[in-house]
This record gives sequence, C-alpha cells and structure tokens, in this order.
Amino acid sequence: MSSFVYVLGSHGRGGWRTYVGWTNDLERRLAKHNDGTGARSTRGRHWSLLYAEPHGSRQDAMSREWHLKRDRKFRAALSQPHRVGQSA
Repeated sequence: MSSFVYVLGSHGRGGWRTYVGWTNDLERRLAKHNDGTGARSTRGRHWSLLYAEPHGSRQDAMSREWHLKRDRKFRAALSQPHRVGQSA
C-alpha cells in the first residue's frame, strides 16, 4: 500500500496557514481534518489540499514529511496565488 505526504492550506483571520502530514488515504484524512477529528492544530479551520506526493512506503513518506515541515519556502510558495505572466 502506498503512502502519501500532503500539504494542506487554510486562509483565516491570521492569513494563510499550512499543515504537513502523511497518510495512506488522502480523502479520508482531509475529511478528518475538516470535521475536527484530525490533528489538534487543524481544528476550527477549513482546509484544502495544496500538494500531495506518493511514496512506496510509510518510512519514505514520514521522512519526506520531516523535510517538508522544515521547508518553509516551499510551503509559502504553495499558498501564494499563481498569476499568469508572473514567475514565482
């Protein structure tokens, strides 16, 4: 069974927030975050999937999650609106 690393985004009063996690079932995990039964830090917001990448094993997904949690530039770029004719 493949695992996924994902980045969620939410826009609220304090601006954009991102959340990085891993799962075996993206749809189920996103639903859990949005119904308040996901991670404590995601409660009370509506989240959308910004990015996902498949991995062959749980260990690979967890390792990539660790790296993405520390890559603030990448997460900030995902949360910026893309405009035609402008480079990121």
